Amino acid sequence: MKTKKKRKTGNVILHIVMFGLALIWLYPYIWLFLASVKPSAEIYTRFWPTKFTLEHFRFILESAERMNRPFVRAFFNSLFVSVTVTLCVLISSAIIAFALSKYKFKAREGIFNFIIFQMVFPGFMFTIPMYILIRNLNLLNSYGALILPSIMSGWGIFMLTQSFKGTPNDYIEAAKMDGASDFFVIFRIMVPLNNSAMAIVGLFTFIGIWDNFMWPLIVIQDYNKMPLSVLLATFNHEYGAYVGPIMAGSVIQTIPMVLIFIIFRKAFLQGISMTLK
Repeated sequence: MKTKKKRKTGNVILHIVMFGLALIWLYPYIWLFLASVKPSAEIYTRFWPTKFTLEHFRFILESAERMNRPFVRAFFNSLFVSVTVTLCVLISSAIIAFALSKYKFKAREGIFNFIIFQMVFPGFMFTIPMYILIRNLNLLNSYGALILPSIMSGWGIFMLTQSFKGTPNDYIEAAKMDGASDFFVIFRIMVPLNNSAMAIVGLFTFIGIWDNFMWPLIVIQDYNKMPLSVLLATFNHEYGAYVGPIMAGSVIQTIPMVLIFIIFRKAFLQGISMTLK
């Protein structure tokens, strides 16, 4: 009885501690959202506003356009680039992962080891060589400069390769006997059977591109082609006094990520549990 009581007390304490840590983690996001709907005079003076207002969102969507800060266009720039890169990464990773996991050829282990090896190096090491390449291709200040460097992902290839290895070859052999091509096998058999891994790769790729700041800041100077993260930073730098609109823009920037996680939550959690096994 004493052991059960101690265990129960320990579980209660653990849950209280975890709940407290969760509140600490959520507090900045709660403050951000409340600051975006507070009157400007109450942003730093009150946690809970006396009234809720959408004036900051109205400013972002209407008035900021006159300051040469097209936030609506920047939002769709980010959406276009993030969706395009995510689709390219999923397609390229699935094709390469299928070859590495189901075909036997001499260089297979070497290619797979090289993919793992290049994942060790931080991305900023390739910033200067990539900038020179993009400049030589005359892609500076274009959407191509944002998309081209990210259309393939070593991490995505690694994740899908490991997932594809667990898919029985019987499905592939049956499809081949019916005359199916490799692309049919990849996109009609392997991808549906490994949708959890695809969801993880897609979700993290989208979030990484959506939040990417340094590379777009280097290659894009045209405000009409800037993604939302960079445009918001330039607005903060030049119009830092507009705290409320900056908070509203930050809230707008988090909306797609929250929606994507809610939509693909089940597949994402299945994929996480699969990778931890």
